[in-house]
Amino acid sequence: MALSLEVPRKPSIVEATKLPVCTSCGRPIPPWEKAVAFVCPNCGEVVIWRCARCRKMGVPYKCPKCGFEGP
Repeated sequence: MALSLEVPRKPSIVEATKLPVCTSCGRPIPPWEKAVAFVCPNCGEVVIWRCARCRKMGVPYKCPKCGFEGP
């Protein structure tokens, strides 16, 4: 008597991944772009995302929690 170890195949539901958004320009950041993520230097509670374009051009960002602004 052999045991069957087959796993029934069912379609899997995969939820879409939410892309991070640049804090400076509000554009979604694709995974292949050279972006940076860091916590706010003032409050340390919010993750700031910056796209490559805003970093290169020195576009300022503003923390949505404490209002800290930086280049």
